[in-house]
Amino acid sequence: TEFNPRRFAAVIMRIREPRATALIFASGKMCVTGTKSTHNAVLASKKFALIIEKVGFNPAQELDFKVQNIVGTADVGFPIRLEGLVYAHSTFASYEPELFPGLIYRLVQPRVVILIFVSGKVVLTGAKTEKDMSDAFTRIYPVLVEFRKQNVTTIPGISSPVLANVAPQASANSAAIAGGSTNESSQREMEEV
Repeated sequence: TEFNPRRFAAVIMRIREPRATALIFASGKMCVTGTKSTHNAVLASKKFALIIEKVGFNPAQELDFKVQNIVGTADVGFPIRLEGLVYAHSTFASYEPELFPGLIYRLVQPRVVILIFVSGKVVLTGAKTEKDMSDAFTRIYPVLVEFRKQNVTTIPGISSPVLANVAPQASANSAAIAGGSTNESSQREMEEV
């Protein structure tokens, strides 16, 4: 348990089983984070309430428990063409590689935000239920398959994929050597084709 009011206006309390962290505010509100399921979050909040009661405070008899946000991660196992995806789904997607390396895809139903990275790693956030999380991934997966990079081969022992077809990259480099103008974004586009 730690409390430093100059740094943060809440008591930070941690328990080991289920592994969770609680932020306990002076208003009596409590925010539980770090659990792996909704069930564990409910169990942790009851344990935190019991600890607060043992210290001398009287918590409410019935906890007004509500899930605000569920975060999940996945690896689809193949690289993704983010430029093509943002071009085809510009209504729902935004991609600014100069600011952030991931594409931000906002699903309308269920209302979930998905961060998609070139590597194939995906972060889903904003779901209120585990079913919403599952539905969101089920809806985005076919889109990810559609924008899968095709000319990629993996070399045993190397974790990052290497392009099988290096001719486009070589032509971009030769244009720069020959005095032609090329910039980083066009080289990145050539690598992703």
